[in-house]
Amino acid sequence: MPNERTIFKALSWASSFLKANGRDANAGEILLRDQLNMSRSRLLAEQRMPIADREWHRFEKAVREHAAGRPVQHIIGYEEFYGRTFLVNEDVLIPRPETEELIEAVLKKLDATFKSLSGLKAADIGTGSGAIAVSLKLERPVLSVYASDFSKKALQMAERNAERLNAEIQFLQGDLLQPFIDSGLKLDIVVSNPPYIPVHEKLSDVVSEHEPHSALFGGEDGLDFYRRFASELPKVLKENALAAFEIGDGQGEAVRRLLAGCFPEAEIEVIRDINGKERIVTLIQRKIPFD
Repeated sequence: MPNERTIFKALSWASSFLKANGRDANAGEILLRDQLNMSRSRLLAEQRMPIADREWHRFEKAVREHAAGRPVQHIIGYEEFYGRTFLVNEDVLIPRPETEELIEAVLKKLDATFKSLSGLKAADIGTGSGAIAVSLKLERPVLSVYASDFSKKALQMAERNAERLNAEIQFLQGDLLQPFIDSGLKLDIVVSNPPYIPVHEKLSDVVSEHEPHSALFGGEDGLDFYRRFASELPKVLKENALAAFEIGDGQGEAVRRLLAGCFPEAEIEVIRDINGKERIVTLIQRKIPFD
């Protein structure tokens, strides 16, 4: 690296180095902000500020780690999601901006569907970092929120995030909806971002080599988990209920058909994200007048 150790020089070097290694040049800014504990506006305003040798070497190491394929979020240990900071590691899927749109859709459907949310039971299935469950609880505190995951290590991370963010969540370990079926617990709201990537789809090495495959891949066509949801949901949903799932682009009609097969009278909607891609499927079941 160059001898003139300023913020400007650090960002310039990182940008060029990451580009040369096929990575996002903006990652350097994220890593340096974390290293110096600065806001973006302050970092950009103080580009002539010198960087101490120790901080410089740590930043260089982090940039080289990312260039080699390690996710930025694993290097700094967290990701921002829905205005909050969630701890992440290799045991959980890194929360994506697309999933924030799932939260938005669920909140809108909840407010438009139920006259009162007080005491309603909501569950985040395959919670991972806990981002969905914690966000729902903090955005609508009157909900009773559960979160489940097959992975014990993922649940430990979700529990840490819930504790840090003061979100009261009940955690259950088990495969998909099985913990709720076994306990006889009925749910008003089910939300999930299940694995939906077809196994043959090629991903960036940053993703495929560092994030849990069990949270990414959903079988040959990516629909395995939606098939299971379609068969298991009738066992846990109340007569009036909302279910919402994140999906991959192009999967909307297939997921809609799967759900319609088990809920022929339900209102099912495929929602596109901000980029126009199919991203969310919602299901509303109305068997009795909503309270």
